[in-house]
Formats: sequence, structure tokens, C-alpha cells
Amino acid sequence: MATSTPAPPRPVPVGAADMALRAYRYWALRYRRTWRGTLVIGIANPLLFLVAMGLGLGRLIGPDLAVLGGVDYLAFFAPGILAAAAMQNGIVEAAFPVSMSRQPGGAYPVAAGTPLEPEDILHGHALFMAVRVATNAAVFLAVMVAFGAAQSPMVALALPAATLTGLAFALPSAAWAVTLTSVGPVMGAFKWVVMPLYLFSGTFFAVGQLPDALRPIVYVTPLWHGVELCRTLSLGTATWPVSLGHLAYLVALAGAGYLVARRNYRRNLHG
Repeated sequence: MATSTPAPPRPVPVGAADMALRAYRYWALRYRRTWRGTLVIGIANPLLFLVAMGLGLGRLIGPDLAVLGGVDYLAFFAPGILAAAAMQNGIVEAAFPVSMSRQPGGAYPVAAGTPLEPEDILHGHALFMAVRVATNAAVFLAVMVAFGAAQSPMVALALPAATLTGLAFALPSAAWAVTLTSVGPVMGAFKWVVMPLYLFSGTFFAVGQLPDALRPIVYVTPLWHGVELCRTLSLGTATWPVSLGHLAYLVALAGAGYLVARRNYRRNLHG
């Protein structure tokens, strides 16, 4: 009597979320070996700015300075540097790793040779970027509150606001970096994009102190929207219409960056 051979088990379909988590785990495991080197850029530098500028210079600037809205300089400066640090962390976590991973022999070509699709690689890495930006922002926010720089319980909402600000820079940066054939242009982006935004988006001083001709340019920069959102939440002066406007701008920029990144990842990563 012939015996029938049992059919091999069918492979269990793997969802897109599971595939993205597999890509995310690579970056999380990698970070366990490199986390010490990220502390200076991600946390130490913003905290040094907070101490030197907010506490040091802040003592020389009176709280009745009209251009600061009648608040002391520490309360004005701290939420601004929170948003600016989120911007910097978003770009650092996207532009450098993506451009390096994109090169021959990098993590992206290797991952593209597995069942991971380009979208899975993007989703996993973007999730890691979001976690990194949020973690650094949470540490800075805790120190900021400990220093007495926050003036409203609404400052808790500055954490998601700062994270969104970071993603509004990270996703467009990833969309651009995945097209690069070398990492050289990334340094130019820091020189010509990050530093001017740091200086002229209301982080260190009120935009009202700039010449009238420059203010409209500042108002369309994403960092200004992030700074204003975090600052008004920290000071307790946020209003729904204005805050929703800032949120809509940042969400639109992050969404556009994501859509372009999906297209560029498909074009540049081949399994």
C-alpha cells in the first residue's frame, strides 16, 4: 500500500510591518556598538548651548526685553534649541547613514539582496530615525524642565513637536542622500543649510530683530515653524489656529519627503 508524502508547509506570509521591523532591528543592533559616538552631537552639544547661551548669556539679558515677549532669555532660547537640535539630529541620522549605506558594499545593497523591498528598507530606517530624534529630544526636554526653562505644562507636547520637526528634515534628507554616489555633498549641506537655519530661524534671537526683507524668507523655513511650535508650547502661548498651521507645514514637508524617498529608494536600490 503506497503511503502519501505530506505536502511541505506553506510559507507564512510576512506583512510589510514585519519586514520594516526586520530592517529596523539591523539599525538598532548597529547602534548598540556606536551609541557612544552619537552622544556629543545628539545630546552634549545642545546641552552645552543651553548652559552657555541660556544660563550664561541669559543673565545679561533682562526679562523685560520687549522683543522676547517679556520672558527671560532662557525660557525663550531653550525651546528654540530643542527644535534646532531635532533638526540637526534628523539630518545626522538620515543624510550620513543613508549616503554611506547606499554605496557599493553598504548596508542598503546587502539588504536589497534579501526579501526586503526598497520600501521595507526605507520604513525600517525611518522608524529608527524617529526613535533616535525622539530619544534625544526627550533627554534635552528633561534637562530643560529641570533648569526651569519651561513655563507651561504644555511643554510635554514639545516632545512630539520636536520629533516631527526632526522628521521634516530627516525624510527629505534620506530622499536626497539615497541618490548620492559619494558622501561628499553631505558636508556641504551642513555648511549651507543647517548652519544658516540654526542662525536665522528664531533659535537664538527673535525674528523681529532681522531686517524686514529677510523675515518672509525665515517664515517659510521649516525650522522656524518647529521653533515657534516648541516655543509657544513651552511658554504656554500656543493657540489652536497657529499651532495647527505649524503642524500642517511640518507634516506636509515630512509627507513629501517620504513620497520622494519611496520613489528614490525604488530607483536606486536593486535586489
